Amino acid sequence: MELKVVNTKGKETSKSVTLTDAIYAIEPNDHAIYLDVKNILARKRQGTHKSKERADIAGSTRKIKKQKGTGTARAGSIKSPVFRGGGRVFGPRPRDYGFKLNAKARLLARRSALTYKAKSDAIVVLEDLKYENPKTKEFISLLENLNMSFEKILVVTAGNNKNVYLSARNIPGAKVVSAESLNTYDILNANKVVIAEGSIEMIEKILN
Repeated sequence: MELKVVNTKGKETSKSVTLTDAIYAIEPNDHAIYLDVKNILARKRQGTHKSKERADIAGSTRKIKKQKGTGTARAGSIKSPVFRGGGRVFGPRPRDYGFKLNAKARLLARRSALTYKAKSDAIVVLEDLKYENPKTKEFISLLENLNMSFEKILVVTAGNNKNVYLSARNIPGAKVVSAESLNTYDILNANKVVIAEGSIEMIEKILN
């Protein structure tokens, strides 16, 4: 698959890049995509929820009534869950919601997501962005030139380009990631994927 490289003015240049079929034209695996997206969203959960169980409740541990002869059930502590103010039974505890997913499945999911975007002509190859300073106005102009002002877009850079990231940070619907951080959820969540020319080779190296 061959695509023309677009400049920051939104015009096609004389350069073109070839996207390898092993990444952008495979047979998509929907189940791998489902598992990878599920894992990504699960790992984003804080998992810091905690309720007090009987060991966490402040209170006396004395036996509140005698064992036998009262006609009611046995009771050993005021912190028992059956009493008001007692600890909760099987309450939530801090945990990590992520689960193990094989590396091959993650790679397959990313290839499948990129294939879907390539099939729907939602991939644009852009010349490398070089911002001396963070300039949100310049990034907005770039989106206008690409006719993507009202689209959810994902910009993939060759490395951790801090100035580009800061320029796009306050723009709704725009996200900038490096080629190493590219994941299935971000690809599918965007209407358009804008790949910097310098990151093409890096993506192929990672996903192959």
